[in-house]
Amino acid sequence: MHTLFVVLLAIVSIGLILVVLLQSGKSAGLSGAISGGAEQLFGKQKARGLDLILHRVTVVLAVLFFVLTILVSYFTF
Repeated sequence: MHTLFVVLLAIVSIGLILVVLLQSGKSAGLSGAISGGAEQLFGKQKARGLDLILHRVTVVLAVLFFVLTILVSYFTF
């Protein structure tokens, strides 16, 4: 059981890394923070199409990562 969870954890970890790297970069620095706030204030939708799908996959993989990490640590002892 422990081995299965470790293998799943490794697969989810690699998938999470790949999905995060596939996402588009955000503006860096103070000017990016200001324009990002303005976009949210005026209602510009920042996640569209592929970015929205990648965001949802990232959330699912992150939750799986934490659940599998807890299960691996539980079955270690």
